[in-house]
Amino acid sequence: MAVPFLDIVAQYKTLQPELEKAILDVARSGKYVLGERVAALEKTLAQCVDVPHAIGCASGTDALILALRAVGAGPGHEVITTAYSFFATASTIVLAGAAPVFVDIDPRTYTIDAREVEKKLSVRTRAIIPVHLYGQPAEMEPLIALSKEWGVKIVEDACQSIGAEYRGRRVGALGDIGCVSFYPTKNLSGMGDGGMLFTRDQRIAENLRILREHGAKPRYFHKVVGYNSRLDEIQAAVLLVKAKFLEEWTEKRRANARLYNELFMGSAVVTPYDLPYVRHVYNQYVVRVRERDELMEHLRSKGIGSAIYYPLPLHLQECFTALGYKKGDMPESEKAAEETLALPIYPELAQEQIEEVAKAVVDFYQ
Repeated sequence: MAVPFLDIVAQYKTLQPELEKAILDVARSGKYVLGERVAALEKTLAQCVDVPHAIGCASGTDALILALRAVGAGPGHEVITTAYSFFATASTIVLAGAAPVFVDIDPRTYTIDAREVEKKLSVRTRAIIPVHLYGQPAEMEPLIALSKEWGVKIVEDACQSIGAEYRGRRVGALGDIGCVSFYPTKNLSGMGDGGMLFTRDQRIAENLRILREHGAKPRYFHKVVGYNSRLDEIQAAVLLVKAKFLEEWTEKRRANARLYNELFMGSAVVTPYDLPYVRHVYNQYVVRVRERDELMEHLRSKGIGSAIYYPLPLHLQECFTALGYKKGDMPESEKAAEETLALPIYPELAQEQIEEVAKAVVDFYQ
């Protein structure tokens, strides 16, 4: 049985009439950027995350850049973040004019290790970016304590984790600003790029709204140099249709993960670790395995999709050579990059497909 790593079209087919009507309504309206649908989506997702302010923008990457600018990160500043994440977590620090400072991860959760953050804090630190990776919330309490002690801001990279919870609170509402992505592979996905920022701070929210529209308020009067990072109405219309199903899809992902965990019990596979006080939303279901690349080829030969997130940690990327990091500096990130594999987890998966994937993995080691 062939099992694709991700089947975006399967979700589209379940909502096809409603999605196509929503898109056509936008096309006929003549209002295509930052209109009433964007405003409605901002209100809907602000309620979802339980914050007073949500600000739509062009992508998750832009959300991170805007957030860093809004908290004042720039030349002469450092921003501490994880060495194990998608490239945009670090590139946006550079694009904002600051210097990234990488730290290692907790090997159980693959999220930032607060003990390592504490070692790197300095008078130059402007912000910390924890990443809620794969749908797993980072350990936030010690980071929040450090941010208060040192007077630094927290920008949550929740691009993979909308709907995840830490001690009963939604990610994106725990720091100063939370950032999410609506890229087509996300749990709440658009038909292209899109992003959103969340904050409890009215002043920050106003700053973000100005920054996303060229730094202008009112139009043509520019307080600062900003960006062209506006969420378009078609993406907002699509996301409004899909947002109604986010909880249902999240619970299906979690059920799929539980089934995988049961099927891998007693095998050579190390399944994802959930902190007891979090809600993991499984944007990816990532296992730790021996002979990872050989397993991936074995699955491919059976028509089963899998993916590696991420094969090279950020501190070893060529573009960051000047920062002076070397192999061995972040041992847990480097080990995760060599040993982890993501398996299909999307909500449209049938039980038989999950069983097929698990059997193929277990058979490989037997």
